[in-house]
Formats: sequence, C-alpha cells, structure tokens
Amino acid sequence: MTLQQLRYIVALDDERHFGRAAERCAVSQPGLTIQLKKLEEAIGIQIFNRSTTPLSPTGKGKEIIDKARVILEDVDAIRNFIVDSKNELAGSLKLGIVSTLAPYLIPIIMEPLRTALPAIRFEIVEKSTVDLINSLQQGTLDIALMATPTGRDRLREFPVFYEEFIGYFHPTLKPSATNIQVDMLDLENLLLLQEEYCYNSQLLAICDLKSPVTQERSFHFGVSSITTLKNLVRAKAGFAFIPSLATIHETNDAYLLRFPEPRPVREISLVVSKNFTKTAALEKMKESIWNALPPSLRQGTTFTKIRWDDAPYFRQKTKEL
Repeated sequence: MTLQQLRYIVALDDERHFGRAAERCAVSQPGLTIQLKKLEEAIGIQIFNRSTTPLSPTGKGKEIIDKARVILEDVDAIRNFIVDSKNELAGSLKLGIVSTLAPYLIPIIMEPLRTALPAIRFEIVEKSTVDLINSLQQGTLDIALMATPTGRDRLREFPVFYEEFIGYFHPTLKPSATNIQVDMLDLENLLLLQEEYCYNSQLLAICDLKSPVTQERSFHFGVSSITTLKNLVRAKAGFAFIPSLATIHETNDAYLLRFPEPRPVREISLVVSKNFTKTAALEKMKESIWNALPPSLRQGTTFTKIRWDDAPYFRQKTKEL
C-alpha cells in the first residue's frame, strides 16, 4: 500500500469517474486502474463497485477511503508544516467564502488582505455552506469564511465578527411597528434561498419554525442570491431577512426594519481543517477582515447567535443530497 494509491482512491471517491480521477491525479486512466487493482489485491478487499453508474465504493471500501483521507491529511500537514515553518507568510491560499456573504465582503477585504499579506497569493472562490465544508474536509480548500458553528469535529473555527439579520420589506407592506415582531408576520411570505440550507435554517430558527410555511402561489421562487430576494421584495412578492452587509449600499431605509434586542446574528468565522498550519497568516487575515468592516458591524450590541448545524431542516435537506 502506497500513499499514491491512497490518493487515487480518494480522487475516485470524489469524482466517481475513472477519467476525471485520472486527470485530477495527472496519471493515465489505465495507470490508475492498475494501481487500484493492485491495492485491492494487496489488501484482499474490493474498494469500488464497478457495476454501478456513477462509480461507488463498497461498504468496506468506504471505511478504507475515510481512513485514507485522514492519513493523507496528516501527511499533507507534515509537508505544509515544513514549508510554512520556513516562511509562514508566503505562498498561496485558497479561500472559500459562503455565497450569502461573498458579494458584500470580498470587495472590502481585498486591499486589506493584500496589504497585510503581500507575499501570499489568494485564490478566492464563492461556494455554498455544504460545498465549503466538503472542500475543507477533502483538502481542496485551505480556509473558509462562513457562518458557524459547523458541528464538524475535524474543523477548527476562529470567529471574526457577528452579522445582524435585518428585515427587508416593501414600504407599502412593511409592519407599522418600530421593530420586527415575528408573531405579527405572515410567514407564508418569507422568501428563502434555493439550496442554501444553512442560511434558510437560521431564518426559520428566528421564526421558531422547523420547516418553511407553504402555500399555493402563482409563482414558486427558486432563487440563489440575496440580490434577487431584494428585487422580489421590491416587486411585492414577499419579505426577507437579510444579513446586514447586504444593506451597506442600500439607499432607501424605508425597506429596512430591525429586530428588537437581543438582535439575531450569525457568527462569521474563518474555518480550517485541524491540520492547517499557517496560523500566522490566519491571525493576520482575521485582523484585516475585522478592520475592514463597516463601523456598524464592529459596535457592541446585545444579540442572540443563531445556529444552523443542529436545525432539523438543515439535517433533513443535507440528508437528501
């Protein structure tokens, strides 16, 4: 059994296709197939069921692949430690940012990160919460900036700031109260995002709901961005709860309504695998992001942190993936 063979079976599990896995590992498809067969013969266990489409691991194979991931993470951690101990503030970092945060945060943190870490090349990608977690655990992402806690034992979380949820209503449909009173809202009109189960779980938790309230409508909205949610509100299609960074360029306060204290917030953290070693870079990133935030996000307020990892809606939706 070799480390390269372990990398092959992890790639096969991720891609579920011999051609794509071979391309990812920079090896010919026949070469990858031969190494898989050699490994299976050496251990006396079939790791993949070739008769299924897409390719799938056997029961024992899944256990072996999970252990292989841990082994490869440890090996990569040793290699990274050696490199990073020579120069912790240089090299490249792949940073993933959750899609409900990325459009508003990326523009204001680019220059501060460049100034604080001039020798690091950042590759920034926008992903859903589920994709960020999977990418961190698979080692294809170095750091994620996302809502926490994740509830994952193999990840480490470093809270950066707390972002308030704000109500977004069409002025003609906005409640007349000075603050949002959830029990006075028609929750059938709460707009959610398609496939952003973490975000939706937090909104449902604010409303003390375990699942969305459904109704027969002329339109069903499967939207994936907060910008689209805001435009639907402007079209009187419903109301939304949006994170405060999504309102920083809002020119019409008539659409906004805040919750009473303690206000609901989401915790935004830098998340890494347990084997991440560039701790000096992580600390500088945390400081730079904090200093780049609008003053309103750095002011102390009484709040309630809204979780999503233990929500029934989130568990059910991710089970369906």
